[in-house]
Amino acid sequence: MTQVLYITAHPNDEIKSFSMAAAKAFIEQYQNNNPEDEIVQIDLFHEEIPHIDADVFSGWEKLGQGESFNHLTEVEQYKVGRLSELCEQFINADKYVFVTPLWNFSFPPVMKAYLDAVSVSGKTFYYNADGPVGLLTDKKALHIQARGGIYSEGPAAPMEMGHRYLETMMQFYGVPTFEGLFIEGHNAMADKAEEIKENGIERAKQVAMTF
Repeated sequence: MTQVLYITAHPNDEIKSFSMAAAKAFIEQYQNNNPEDEIVQIDLFHEEIPHIDADVFSGWEKLGQGESFNHLTEVEQYKVGRLSELCEQFINADKYVFVTPLWNFSFPPVMKAYLDAVSVSGKTFYYNADGPVGLLTDKKALHIQARGGIYSEGPAAPMEMGHRYLETMMQFYGVPTFEGLFIEGHNAMADKAEEIKENGIERAKQVAMTF
């Protein structure tokens, strides 16, 4: 059975969010086409995603020195254990659907924390003499992103760093297929906002047919 991680990084639902509206349409169409597949949603605004901090580094250091997990402090155990859970869930999935808005040229900080959690040497990548090698070579990924302005072309294009960051990380992990579905311009062209939203929803359904 194929497992799809549906990773959302938006505080609003599909009523208020263009990216979430397109994502909902995508997931529903995908599930209709693939009823045997398992969809697992990870709502990053409601999940506990530990930041990599002094406790995490301390816990990792102790484990690296051969100490048992039980010798970690309670805080270290929780944070290190939770990060391990998130990484194992990520590598065990077959497909990834990332859903984000474009905030300040990137994505919400919870997405960065999540990507930090699943970026683990020996799990999602490793290093050899030539540099990093991705280990997730049998996966595929999609990024659904709403942008109030126009960033696919024109003067603002170089400032878009959310999709580009995700693309870099997927390449780092060795994911061979990574697509982007963008809903953009609804703030810049407010009079066409509903039309832009509906167009994004229809395109999401089409992408779901072949994902």
